[in-house]
Amino acid sequence: MSTGKKLIIFIVALLIIDQVVKIWIKTHMMIGDEFSVFGDWFKIHFIENNGMAFGMELGGGRWGKTVLSVFRLVAVVGIAWYLRHLIKQKAPTGVILSFGLIFCGAVGNIIDSMFYGMIFNDSYSQVATLFPKGGGYSSFLHGKVVDMLYFPLYEGFLPEWVPFWGNKFFVFFRPVFNLADSYITIGVLMLLLFHRKFFATQK
Repeated sequence: MSTGKKLIIFIVALLIIDQVVKIWIKTHMMIGDEFSVFGDWFKIHFIENNGMAFGMELGGGRWGKTVLSVFRLVAVVGIAWYLRHLIKQKAPTGVILSFGLIFCGAVGNIIDSMFYGMIFNDSYSQVATLFPKGGGYSSFLHGKVVDMLYFPLYEGFLPEWVPFWGNKFFVFFRPVFNLADSYITIGVLMLLLFHRKFFATQK
C-alpha cells in the first residue's frame, strides 16, 4: 500500500473518532455539564466556542467567525497541497505523519464550523438534537466548535509570595479542548522536537 493511501486511512480514522466523540457529547450533554474520567484531574466538560484552538476567539462577531472559517479552509487546502508534495518527494515518514495530524485537526474543527450550526439545535438548557425539525441554531460556516477535554491538574489558592497570582484561586490546566486540537498540537510538537533537521536541509 502506498504512503498516500496509508495517510488517507490514518486521517479518516482520526476524523471519525473526533466526530463520533463530538456528536456523542452534543447529543448527550448540555453546555456546562461534566463528569469525571480519572479523579479530579481529567474531566469531560462540555463547552462550545466560536474561535480557534483551546477556546481562543477572533473578534468581530459573525464577521470574525466567517473570516476565521475561510482562513481555516484556505489553510487546509495549503496543508493538503504540501502533504502531496512531501509524499512525492519521499519525505521522512515522521514529517508526513506530523503534517497529517495537523491537517486532520484542522479539518476536524472545520467540520464543526461548517455544518454543526445547520444540523444541531443549541445546547443551552437542553440536550441538542441531530437534524431537529425546526432547523439548526446557525448557518453555514457559523457553527460552534465542540470542546470537552479538561485537565485541571491543580486547583487552589496560590501562596502570597507568587508574583501577580499570589493568594488568588488558580487552575492549571484551564483550557478545554477537543481531539482535533490535540492532533494539531501533537503534529506541531513532533515537527519541532524531532524533524527540525529536515527543514534545515530544504532549499
